[in-house]
Amino acid sequence: MAKITYIEHNGTVHEIDVKPGMTVMEGARDNGVPGIDADCGGACACSTCHVYVASEWVDRLPPRDPMEEDMLDFAWQPDPVRSRLTCQIKVTPELDGLVVNLPERQI
Repeated sequence: MAKITYIEHNGTVHEIDVKPGMTVMEGARDNGVPGIDADCGGACACSTCHVYVASEWVDRLPPRDPMEEDMLDFAWQPDPVRSRLTCQIKVTPELDGLVVNLPERQI
């Protein structure tokens, strides 16, 4: 398991053990983390699982692919460096300790 920390916009912290092979989005969805809507179910067809990755983790994640880049254009206040779609981040043991901050809202 990898411990992923989800921090809501209001500061509420959720530390969730997520099984490797799942996505960061699935970990949030399956554990009732508010603010990860995942309207498309993880198909990278919306931006409702948008988060801001903690700065120290940005370079430790695989790069965004072109489809994710396109969908981030529709996210609420995307950050050119820290924004990611959690449906596109596969959990591995190396992601143990990952911290993501949720935006004020999803659109």
